[in-house]
Amino acid sequence: MKTVIFVLVLSLPLPVFAAGAVEIRAGEHRCGELAQIIRQNKKVFVRVGLGGHSFRYPPAQCGMGDKRTSTSVRDAEGRACVLDYACVFDPASPYNFP
Repeated sequence: MKTVIFVLVLSLPLPVFAAGAVEIRAGEHRCGELAQIIRQNKKVFVRVGLGGHSFRYPPAQCGMGDKRTSTSVRDAEGRACVLDYACVFDPASPYNFP
């Protein structure tokens, strides 16, 4: 039963992106296409394997407890793409203290 619940939780979309985020797979696009999709859609979740990365293009802001940075993903050709505007966990944020 615990396994079923765990699998169900992993299959749900991230709550941050429940409202209007475009979801794409990094392995289906080249680096330039990924950057263009992020610029055009402003709020994107890029799937990489089981997980992924969330992106917010300026002037949109990341959620509370997150910070904006760059991250690296592999594109359709297997090249590493360094993409800006990734929203990642910010351990220094006052929203992440218990």
